[in-house]
Amino acid sequence: MDQLRGERREVRQGDRTIIREPDRVIIREGDRTIIRHNEFDRFRYGARDVRIERRGDDSVTYVVRPDGSRIVNVVDENGFLLRRSRVMPDGREIIIIDNRRRGRDFARGGFAGFFVNLPPPVVRIPRERYIVETEWAEPDVIYETLIAPPVDHLDRAYSLDEIRYSAPVRDRMPRIDLNTVTFDTGSWELGPQEIDRLAAIGDGLNRAIAANPREVFLIEGHTDAVGADVDNLSLSDRRAESVAVALTQQFGVPAENLVTQGYGEQYLKVPTEGPERANRRVTVRRITPLLTGEAQPR
Repeated sequence: MDQLRGERREVRQGDRTIIREPDRVIIREGDRTIIRHNEFDRFRYGARDVRIERRGDDSVTYVVRPDGSRIVNVVDENGFLLRRSRVMPDGREIIIIDNRRRGRDFARGGFAGFFVNLPPPVVRIPRERYIVETEWAEPDVIYETLIAPPVDHLDRAYSLDEIRYSAPVRDRMPRIDLNTVTFDTGSWELGPQEIDRLAAIGDGLNRAIAANPREVFLIEGHTDAVGADVDNLSLSDRRAESVAVALTQQFGVPAENLVTQGYGEQYLKVPTEGPERANRRVTVRRITPLLTGEAQPR
């Protein structure tokens, strides 16, 4: 983290502050701060070939897997994902994320439109099935949570950016707290023991994706409240990515079915300003219904 601080470059663009790290961008606008990064590097693992081309203002990445399938990732000029698909060797295309309806409004109007104001969901299921902790959960419970529907009605489908940056939207879905996998202060590294503890979630994710190749899961990174908010945001984003990478490299979870996002110290599991290992954690939740607006309970 000390090295990252020294490599940061900060610029002002009107009311917006842009803080650039070598592999991430932190954007501050008003009282809101987000972080984003290019997830393309996660897709390189095991690739037979990688090709990038320009299509107008968009950048299209093709990752060819050993079996001949291709992962096609399209991002706009601001680095926001527009579309992600898997093209099978027989030419059949599986659309995993279609985010094009978000529009190209970031450069014009900022990211205020990413934040959705909704009332908290009405949760009618037991709390232990709404927030599942891997320390206590059986494999079948983990799998059932990974395919569970929203806990409350959805009025519409949401863009990936709305889901990433709007807690009331994400809270419509149950979540799995990987409370057996936590991090040392200031670290985003996973040791062999922590990686082994990802086995149950890896198996559940693979089972869910085998049943529906279009499933999308959000890996969320968190920190405790110690340290600067910018440091914590960067740290949490890297923790989410570390878990996603381990799930792919160690357990074969398709990288394209995962998205990652860091939230820093915004959502403390244990409400304390002091150091707390339980807050240095990662959460997993299914977001497919939020993207599609489907499978909504009434």
